[in-house]
Amino acid sequence: MNAGTVLERINKGLETLRRSERKVADAVLADPHGTVRMTLAELAETVGVSQPTIVRFANAIGCDGFHDFRIQLAQSVALGIPATQSVIEAQDDTATTVSKVFDFSITSLDHVRRHLDLTALDRAVAAIVAASRVVFIGLGASGIVAMDAEQKFPLLGVPCSAPIDTHQQFLAASTSTPSTVLVAISNTGRTVSILDTVRVARDRGATVIGITGGLSPLAELSDIALIVESLDNTDVYTPTISRLAQLVVVDTIATMTLLRRGESALGDVRDMKTLLAQMRSGLPYQGVPERRELA
Repeated sequence: MNAGTVLERINKGLETLRRSERKVADAVLADPHGTVRMTLAELAETVGVSQPTIVRFANAIGCDGFHDFRIQLAQSVALGIPATQSVIEAQDDTATTVSKVFDFSITSLDHVRRHLDLTALDRAVAAIVAASRVVFIGLGASGIVAMDAEQKFPLLGVPCSAPIDTHQQFLAASTSTPSTVLVAISNTGRTVSILDTVRVARDRGATVIGITGGLSPLAELSDIALIVESLDNTDVYTPTISRLAQLVVVDTIATMTLLRRGESALGDVRDMKTLLAQMRSGLPYQGVPERRELA
C-alpha cells in the first residue's frame, strides 16, 4: 500500500478495508480538498467514527499516522484527483468539466514521470547529441508530436526533419547512415508503416529511438525504447493523454540536449529569443545582438 499517491492507494485498497475504515475512505474520496483542512477530531466527527478508526485507516493505506496522512493527501491533491475520480459525465457543468480534465491530465503526467526510465532517457539524449541528422516520424496524434519536435531541435544545433507522409518517412529512413537517429513515435507501437520504416532505418545502420506507450513491437525493434506509460483511459469524454505525455517527454529530451551541447548552443538560443522578441515588437530588424561572455 505504499505505491502511488495516497488517493490512488485508497482507490486500489477499498475492498481490503474494514467497514468503518471504508466509511473514512468514502468520505476522503468524496471531498479530498476539504479533508486536507480537517483535524483528526473534525474528520472523525464528519465521518461518524472514532478517532482511533481514523488512525487505523491512515495506517492501512500506508501512512505513518494521521499527520503523515494529511501531508500525503495534500501532495496528492496538488497533483490532481486520480483518473478514477475524473470520469466526465454528460451532465457535468463547465467548472466540473474543467476540473476533471485538468486533474486527469496532471495525474497522468505524474504517472508518466514516475515510470519513465531515466537510463534510457540519458542514452537517447546522448545519441541525439552525437547525431549528424535526426528524423522524427509518427502518424495521427503522434505525427503532431513529431512536428513539434521538428520545431524545437534545429534551435539546438541538430539538423532534423519530420516527414508526415508515409512514403517520405520511408525515403528518409532509406537514406539514413550510421550517424542518423530515427525517433519513431507511436503510442500503440504497432502501426505497420512505422515499423517498416524503423526496420529500414536499422538496416541502414541508424540508431532508432522508440517513444511508445508500453512493451510493443516498436519497443522491441528500437535500440533505445522510451516507454511513455500514460494512464488507461476508456472514458468517451476524457481527452487522450498520450499525446500530452509524448510532448512533455520530447520537451525533456530537447532541454537535456541543449544542456549537453554547452554554452555555444545556449548562446544560439539566447540570440534566437532576442531576435524573436524584436520581431514581435513591430520594430524594424535591428541585427543579431552582440554575444556577451559569461563571467
